[in-house]
Amino acid sequence: MDFKEIFSVTLILFSVIDIIGSVPFIILIKKRDGRIHTEKATIIAALLMVGFLYLGQSILQLFGLDVASFAAAGAIVIFIVAMEMILGITLIKDDPDAKGAGSVVPLAFPLIAGAGTLSTILSLRAVYEEINVLIGILLNLVFVYIVLRASPWLERVLGNSGFAILRRVFGVILLAIAVKIFKGNVFPAS
Repeated sequence: MDFKEIFSVTLILFSVIDIIGSVPFIILIKKRDGRIHTEKATIIAALLMVGFLYLGQSILQLFGLDVASFAAAGAIVIFIVAMEMILGITLIKDDPDAKGAGSVVPLAFPLIAGAGTLSTILSLRAVYEEINVLIGILLNLVFVYIVLRASPWLERVLGNSGFAILRRVFGVILLAIAVKIFKGNVFPAS
């Protein structure tokens, strides 16, 4: 266990997950579904992230996929979510039988444990000790849980007009992230 490595991994994952920047989207899901299933979203994100730490490369190879294809697919989902936020429309239709599913898709995946996060975990595993990556993942999940838990309070503080402004601003940022992930994986620098 190396605290410097843990700190580095934690900061890298924190910037990739960007749960603070996702607050407007979290509030949007809460408004659409009625509530956020904080524990469910955190546990599913944890299973995806830890599972990908140990099995990610093998899973992708099993389906004949590479990390770039996986990241590009995740970028398309993030792009659609960003368009919803910017335009104030609904492209991903709600399934009446899956009330509360927003805590899983798109919150746990791809927002928290999306292609960018999972690809980053594979990259970190190649550079850092496995235990340090695991601890960095768990520290980030604690922070994600706290932010998800605080979403009702954040919604009250922001109000409707604050939420509308933030939703569009962060929608543009999310759109830019999606384009960057897509561009970097479909058209890598030569």
